[in-house]
Amino acid sequence: MKTLNQIGLDSKASKVLAEKLGDLLSNYSVFYQNVRGYHWNIKGKAFFELHQKFEELYNDLFEKIDEVAERILTLGDHPSHQFSTYLRNSYIKESKHVQDGVKAVNEIIEAFKNLLLKQREILTIAGDIQDEGTVALMSDYIREQEKSVWMYSAYLES
Repeated sequence: MKTLNQIGLDSKASKVLAEKLGDLLSNYSVFYQNVRGYHWNIKGKAFFELHQKFEELYNDLFEKIDEVAERILTLGDHPSHQFSTYLRNSYIKESKHVQDGVKAVNEIIEAFKNLLLKQREILTIAGDIQDEGTVALMSDYIREQEKSVWMYSAYLES
């Protein structure tokens, strides 16, 4: 007989899912800090537009970081809070002194690509164990971020 966690999901499968969410948390945390850096350091003709867009983005990422950490807790595990863990586990790497808007937007699109791949993997695992809470969260993130990729890509075409 399967051992169920506090929300009625298989404990072992939930642990695997929580670990994947922990990797996602690492990626979100590095991405968040990168976007803060873009916001602080951006220069050039598109400063006002990008400065505002980057602030909107890092505020959204801040909320998602909290939601992912809380989902890990809901599954019965504990999220890491150590930035050294985030750096070690993240596919998204630290940006270095980005002041150019085009470079920053390209890095944002690449970060979204990494997040989308990870979130689709989590979506599949969550669906397999009937974790509707995680499925809903990932579905929402994927839909939002696909639109963001389209919008940031359109910016680059100008």
